[in-house]
Amino acid sequence: MSQQTTDLSTLNTQFESAYPQDVLRWSAETYGDDLAVVTSFQPTGIVTLHMLSEVAPETTVLTLDTGLLFPETYALMDELEALLDLRLIRIKPTLTVAQQAEAHGAELWKHDPDQCCNIRKTVPLSDALVGYEAWITGLRRDQSEGRQSTPIVSWDQKNQKVKLSPFATWTEEMIWTYIHAHELPYNTLHDRNYPTIGCYPCTQPVSPHEENKRAGRWVGHAKTECGIHVAAN
Repeated sequence: MSQQTTDLSTLNTQFESAYPQDVLRWSAETYGDDLAVVTSFQPTGIVTLHMLSEVAPETTVLTLDTGLLFPETYALMDELEALLDLRLIRIKPTLTVAQQAEAHGAELWKHDPDQCCNIRKTVPLSDALVGYEAWITGLRRDQSEGRQSTPIVSWDQKNQKVKLSPFATWTEEMIWTYIHAHELPYNTLHDRNYPTIGCYPCTQPVSPHEENKRAGRWVGHAKTECGIHVAAN
């Protein structure tokens, strides 16, 4: 077992029962300016940003502006940027939606959603993370079957960085309790049966009784993740 693996194992044991604020504070103290939080302004991201505004307000915030987000998502970004005085960097793909259509065909998300996500999300984020040593995500174990074993601290092989998921042990109920307790803004689409929100062509509302919270993403495709959180081969 390598030293790095041993260190990660020790940290995960230490953080398993820790409060997310403690993980965030440790992350900021350990990595300083070499730390970034990556968020798409989902509920967990909102809680992350609020906690960081209290324990490490200078942390850089990265978000992917794919050019295909809902108007409600853009409005929430603007609101939280002002409310929490975020150091927000909006990352855009090299190709505009029109340029992508010209190069790869119209509505690429319909016939090759993996390639679309790679162009508009995965590659731009990897490029943006260059220069940082660690990044914070909003992954939780209760979000999907594929995320049930999410560690709090891991090595991101794809980007060659430490990856932190301070809310891995939290539940959706805990997230919403925090949001309401602190009267934080959130995406109004959540009130219209959108439990998880991505690009508008690939996101649909789901039945209130649907247990799989990601069932509204990439409907009709054998796809559950955009690729950002898929391990490198």
